[in-house]
Amino acid sequence: MAVTAPERTSVAPPPPPARRSLRAPRRRLDPTPPAPTDRLLSWVLTAVLGVATLVSRVWGISYPPDLLFDEAYYPPEANEMLEWGYEFNRGYTFIVHPPLGKWFIALGEQVFGYDSVGWRVPSAVAGTIAVVVLVRLARRLTGSTLWGVVAGLLLALDGFAFTLSRIGLLDVFLQALVVSGVACLVVDRDRVRATIRAGVLEHADRVTASGFALGPRTWRIAGGFLLGSACAVKWSGVYFLAFFAVASLFWDRASWRAAGVARPSRVALLRGLPGAAWALGVLPVLTYLATFTGWFLGESSQGRHWAEQNPDTSFGFVPGALRSLWHMHGEWLAFHNGLSSPHPWESGPWSWVVDGRPILLWNPQDLTDGDGNPVVRYILMVGTPTLWFAFVPALLWLLWRIVARRDAAAGVAAVGIAAGWLTWFVNLDRTMFIFYMAPVLPFFVIAVTLALQDVLGPTGRVDPTGTTGPTPLRRQLGLGAVCLYVTVVAATFVFFLPVLTGHPLPTPDWQQRMWFPSWY
Repeated sequence: MAVTAPERTSVAPPPPPARRSLRAPRRRLDPTPPAPTDRLLSWVLTAVLGVATLVSRVWGISYPPDLLFDEAYYPPEANEMLEWGYEFNRGYTFIVHPPLGKWFIALGEQVFGYDSVGWRVPSAVAGTIAVVVLVRLARRLTGSTLWGVVAGLLLALDGFAFTLSRIGLLDVFLQALVVSGVACLVVDRDRVRATIRAGVLEHADRVTASGFALGPRTWRIAGGFLLGSACAVKWSGVYFLAFFAVASLFWDRASWRAAGVARPSRVALLRGLPGAAWALGVLPVLTYLATFTGWFLGESSQGRHWAEQNPDTSFGFVPGALRSLWHMHGEWLAFHNGLSSPHPWESGPWSWVVDGRPILLWNPQDLTDGDGNPVVRYILMVGTPTLWFAFVPALLWLLWRIVARRDAAAGVAAVGIAAGWLTWFVNLDRTMFIFYMAPVLPFFVIAVTLALQDVLGPTGRVDPTGTTGPTPLRRQLGLGAVCLYVTVVAATFVFFLPVLTGHPLPTPDWQQRMWFPSWY
């Protein structure tokens, strides 16, 4: 019997696999909480806190009418800018900061007049903006309106932020612009993450090793503009711009990696670096230069014609105005690096986080009350101690959240603290003051807020093995501890209010508020 071969069936070969560059997501510094749904309520609470903050700042802001501390420089220079468009060079080199902060003061002087109200109201507005933006930033970072309001409330109840918002210095504008710029970059981060996630889910078969275009990133452009403006107030804004520009690229990488793209670093550079170079590189420089328009147009502005007086200098092909501006910036840099003259209220960055050496702004002598008893009028730029004494423990807890949980909110606060505090340790021979803490203060407040969030504990949740998370009693105890702490901070702020506003105090009452010898 013949054996026949088995019948062969014709089977079409399988189609080639689609080009994909995806892999399983890995653990990353990216566990951001979902956005809260109480949008209307959150804006109402933010507005209420903002109005209360503004009222507290402007109430009695004209007192005292004297120029306080560095008000000796900035309000007069702002008034000169209103008249000529630039600071008048009096023959001595104390014009050592970019003009934007002085333009803000000039706006107040234009509206309210050249007096203590005019040169201080812009600071009150800027301090209020910082509180409002911090509420929104902390809400986004924590996914909770409660913690956003807590962060804003702590900043509003800080004595340092309070006095800074009632004096015509530059640092409060730096604070408002920095926290606003960072908030815009965080919004950009979340928008990019959502765009990448949606693109991968909908078109996974078309995602290749080069990713896909993300479209216009207006929030990143806004962040670059605001951080460039911060640099145009004080140069210390450059650190925030640089640190958060790098952080923005890492956030892009984390978003591509979370979506499962195989080569997230390459894709992040390809899709993010060109736009970042424009939004966080070129745009801030153009913004900075634009604030010098009055200087460029001035005939007798400081150093304006240096290039014409020195025609044999290098880079002759560069327009003379730009070479003159560059030379003036070199003089400013030499001034700041060489600033080492002793000052009675100077302090080092290690002492700032514990209120080691606050600044005495005003203390007229030989005052008496109606009965002839001696009284003290004292305006001290001092942070609310019960808040500031929590900064170091909160910073340590922040580092733990980064290491143990790879927490994104803690990462944002840590970058801000590194940019605004650690960078001052580079040149410890320089004369420094506690008001340099202004732009980094919101990030320390975020650190305290995150620590309080862990004191309260997460909400209970159910998984297949049963209920996990804290018990109701644990939550109640945590809530009580958080409320107690915020109440103590508020009470401390009220207790110190007389030495923040120059209210007359009998000597024993004043001494009760001088907790440390370094505060005298």
